[in-house]
Amino acid sequence: MTRAAPPRRLAELGLSSERVLMKDKEPGSFEREVAELEERLLPTTLEKAVSWAQTKSMWPDTFGLACCAIEMMSIVSARYDIARFGMEAFRASPRQADLLIVSGRVSHKMAAPLRQIYDQMLEPKWVIAMGACASSGGMFNNYAVLQGVDRIVPVDIHVPGCPPRPEALMEGIVRLHEKVRAGVPPAYEFRRVAT
Repeated sequence: MTRAAPPRRLAELGLSSERVLMKDKEPGSFEREVAELEERLLPTTLEKAVSWAQTKSMWPDTFGLACCAIEMMSIVSARYDIARFGMEAFRASPRQADLLIVSGRVSHKMAAPLRQIYDQMLEPKWVIAMGACASSGGMFNNYAVLQGVDRIVPVDIHVPGCPPRPEALMEGIVRLHEKVRAGVPPAYEFRRVAT
């Protein structure tokens, strides 16, 4: 464990009051608090600061297709309050969003518009597949429904359930924030879409 540097005197920072300029006085409580605060805040990297800021300003783009969309809409209500994560601004335009929440079953007809919306999103961008249908096709194992949205776009987080409760989606968002803060790159940087 490294030993902390002694707190800097306010006189070193240019303050010239009588109490601060006394040589035999120890640093005051304010100076000690400032030194502790500097210790906690300054030894960070730019990457960590940027990833922290990204988690506090993700703007979701909704892609609600079925019953999961109702559960997704409820996370902006007062009970779940997604605003505490800085995500209350659901964007209607993909050019203003960096998180795509795909909720519900994706038919083959909707695959091309889904990919177009994903391509128009800002980078870095993340995808949450919400529900069994978006993750794996769910109970719709037929020719009309896509068997997992990861065949079209790379998915960062899968939220299980049919339909998943709003708490499950919040848990998926928290897990995504943990990944971003840990420095894990978005899925499109290291994972291809399934074939």
